[in-house]
Amino acid sequence: MKQFTAIVTASLVGGIGIGVGQGLVNFRDVPVAWAQAVPIPSGNQEQTVIEVVKQVRPAVVSVKRQGGSGSGVIIRHDGLVITNAHVVGQSKEATVKLANGKEYPAQVLGVDPAVDVAVLKVSATGLPVAPFADSDRLDVGQTAIAIGNPLGLEGTVTTGVVSATNRQRSPDDFVEFIQTDAAINPGNSGGPLLDSRGRVMGINTWIIGRASGLGFAVPINVARDVAKQVMETGTVRRAVLGILPSSVTPETAARLNQPVKRGAAVSEVTKDSPAERAGLKTEDIITAVDGEAVTSAGDLRRLLRPHKPGDVVTLTVRRGSETLSLKVKLGEG
Repeated sequence: MKQFTAIVTASLVGGIGIGVGQGLVNFRDVPVAWAQAVPIPSGNQEQTVIEVVKQVRPAVVSVKRQGGSGSGVIIRHDGLVITNAHVVGQSKEATVKLANGKEYPAQVLGVDPAVDVAVLKVSATGLPVAPFADSDRLDVGQTAIAIGNPLGLEGTVTTGVVSATNRQRSPDDFVEFIQTDAAINPGNSGGPLLDSRGRVMGINTWIIGRASGLGFAVPINVARDVAKQVMETGTVRRAVLGILPSSVTPETAARLNQPVKRGAAVSEVTKDSPAERAGLKTEDIITAVDGEAVTSAGDLRRLLRPHKPGDVVTLTVRRGSETLSLKVKLGEG
C-alpha cells in the first residue's frame, strides 16, 4: 500500500474496485434542484430505505475499463460521473452502464490518486443524479445505505450505519474516512454511501482484508473539494502545514499537563516546513484556525482544506502555560 508524506492535507489510496486509478468536476454549475434530498417518507425504516433506493439507484452506474470494473454515481444531469481513481486506473476511457441498461463510452476527465477520486463524462443529457450530504456533519449511528456492483452484481443494495468517522488507515494517511458496517465488497468501489434522505455521504473505496462489516468511504466533502479544484485549475494544489497532528483527548491533555480538553496536538513537525518556520513545536496543541475552534485533528484538516498554498492563517496554540498566536504561510504538497 502506497504511503504518503506526513503533512496536513487530504490523501488516500483506493482499494475495493476490480482495478486501480484517480479524478474530478466543476460543481459551480450544478442546478439548485440537484442539492435537494429525497423526502423522508412517513413510516418505518424499511419504507425509508425502499424510497431512497427507488430515487437514487437510477443514478448509480457500472464503470468498466480494460482490466477492471467498479461502480460510480452520476453527479450532474449532463453526464458527469464520479468514481474511484483505482477503478479507472491509467485508462483515459471507460464504459459507463446505466441502471436502465444503456451503455455509453466515457472520457476520463481527470484523476487524483491522492484522494482516490475520478470524474468521467458521458455524452448524454437529462440523466438522474444524486444529491450530496455534508460529510463534516455526520452522526455515528445514522443510517448508511450502499449501492453498487459488488462482484459484478449490478444494483446491489446493502444497509447499515455510520460506524465511525475520522478513521485513518495509517499515521501518514490524511484523509479521515467514514467507516460503515453496510456490506462493501470488491466492485462497490466508486459507488455511493447514502444517508436516509438519499444524499451521498461518501464514495465507497476500501475494506479491511476479509473482515465483515469494516468498509470505508471517502467523505464526499473531500471528494468535492478536490474535484472542484481540478476542474477549475486543471491540477491539485494542496496547502500544507507540515505537521503530524493527533486529536487531543482528556487523557492526552492530562499527560501534557494542559487545561484544554480538545484540539489538535502536534505529534511531529516536518523539517523546513511552514510549521517549523512559524515556530510550531512538538506537543503544542492547536485550538483554533483564524479564530474557528479546533476540537480534533479532523477539524484542523477540515479548516485547512479550503486554503491554497501561499495563504496565511493564524493558529491559536497552547504551549505549556502560554497561549500563542502564530501566523503561518502555508506551503504546497
